[in-house]
Amino acid sequence: MKFARAVLGTNNVDNCARVCHSSTVAGLSAAFGSGAMTNSINEIEEADVILVTGSNTTEQHPMIGERIINATRKGAVLIVVDPRKTYLTNFAKIHLAQFPGTDIAWINGMMKIIVDEGLADRTFIELRTENYNALVNHIAKFSSEYVEKITGIPAKDLIKASRIYARAKRAMIIYSVGITQHITGTDNVLALADLSMLTAHVGYPRTGLNPLRGQNNVQGSCDMGALPNVYSGYQKVEDETSRKKFELAWGVSLPQNPGLTEIEMMELSGEKKLKAMYIIGENPAVNHPDLNMIKRGLENLDFLVVQDIFLTETAQFADVILPGASFAEKEGTFTNSERRVQWLEKALPEIGDNWPDWKIISKLSERMGYKMEYSSPKEILEEIALLTPIYGGIFHDRLVNNFGLQWPCFDRNHEGTPFLHKGHFTRERGHFTPDEFTPPAEVPDNEYPFILTTGRSYYHWHAGTMTYKSSTLERECKYEYIEINPQDAEKLKIKNGDIVKITSRRGEVKIKAKVTDTIKKGVVFLTLHVFNQTINLLTNSALDPKSKIPEYKVCAVRLEKI
Repeated sequence: MKFARAVLGTNNVDNCARVCHSSTVAGLSAAFGSGAMTNSINEIEEADVILVTGSNTTEQHPMIGERIINATRKGAVLIVVDPRKTYLTNFAKIHLAQFPGTDIAWINGMMKIIVDEGLADRTFIELRTENYNALVNHIAKFSSEYVEKITGIPAKDLIKASRIYARAKRAMIIYSVGITQHITGTDNVLALADLSMLTAHVGYPRTGLNPLRGQNNVQGSCDMGALPNVYSGYQKVEDETSRKKFELAWGVSLPQNPGLTEIEMMELSGEKKLKAMYIIGENPAVNHPDLNMIKRGLENLDFLVVQDIFLTETAQFADVILPGASFAEKEGTFTNSERRVQWLEKALPEIGDNWPDWKIISKLSERMGYKMEYSSPKEILEEIALLTPIYGGIFHDRLVNNFGLQWPCFDRNHEGTPFLHKGHFTRERGHFTPDEFTPPAEVPDNEYPFILTTGRSYYHWHAGTMTYKSSTLERECKYEYIEINPQDAEKLKIKNGDIVKITSRRGEVKIKAKVTDTIKKGVVFLTLHVFNQTINLLTNSALDPKSKIPEYKVCAVRLEKI
């Protein structure tokens, strides 16, 4: 069982650890703790105001992006906060283009405007929250002019956006990893939680804090304890009652202390302090920041097992490769961003010698001396319900032939929960958490004068493990580019199509330039999907001290025309 402490699940495990921490601080509920939406996807089209930040929604969550657009056609006001002009900004009443890594400042600035103009919901604050005066005192210095100097957002636009959000009867906040992948990712989420409580935009339909998960079934993985500090259902490892419950069910003695996050594992393996690793469905040799550090960690392992459906870049480092089954070759549950647990039927027989992941893990456990005698995913789901209160009423017979159930679903008679925090928070009162603005780990200087921020494109997915094998997608998106503002391009004498060398303190890559006003002056943008290029050679592995998530979204670079 000790070997299993070095398992990597998905590359959003750090995200989940981050928001698990935020739930204990803000006291908002298991949903803030898991990174799940407080509300439901179908509520989006009926919202009065939608604030989207840190999410290129139409490219990475296109079905939800379409619902946001439909909402604007029905009269909803859309506010987009993003350093780039994404497609969604075409439908926005206001686009606030902040410098990457300055989110705490604009959120605090919005809250100051709302308080100063008497737009805070004092009834909600008095009945359902605590620590309000501390928040008010903290945000006093975040005047619109001060925020403009930090973020680049014009003061008049920030004031306008604040009034629209606060005055709405029902307003939703939607965000994704553009908010969390910073050294202040935890604080960013807490600040958004404060904003939603300040205006009573939580605990009702068509409101709430609604993070969109970065990958398929990340929500389900985190719900099931693929995190260093919790068991399934976010039951803490350090909690003796929870731990003893799992020890009794499994007949083993379990560790009392949390395990490691991914980047911590890689750092320790680079120092030869962590000896073995078992990586399932993840490609850190491409997906992780500061790839030279990651590759050093993989090379220094005494023993590496990789379980995947293709021979990935990470699998090249492996001592043993276990062929897993794709989603179409197995059955089980998927849990989406709105906490909806859905049953997946097997569509194809396994190809070759691969097995479903649960069967591989069970057989491996048996070889290591611990029998996992499951006969099917249906039986595993029954154990999940037995040990996991928020999944207590979720069984195969209730999921098949319907659209699933949203946790928390406590027993067989429970119909699931469309929105959270109705009437009260888990800790009864929501706790306002003042958050100070901290600059990114790297800021521009004379040697590296530009901010690089990264994201995804519509046509490819993460490391391209699957999408690079599609000729259709290759046809649709033959090249990726670095986006450069026209003023910066003119200064550097760079034109469209020129080859540019991008250098950070960790590495360099070469790529074609796209001169465009979609990006702010002083900021450049790259997607992560450049074929045969490892963009994460550039990115920074500096960690949020609370969640240990790396700062993918900001690093300092210089540009040179080749």
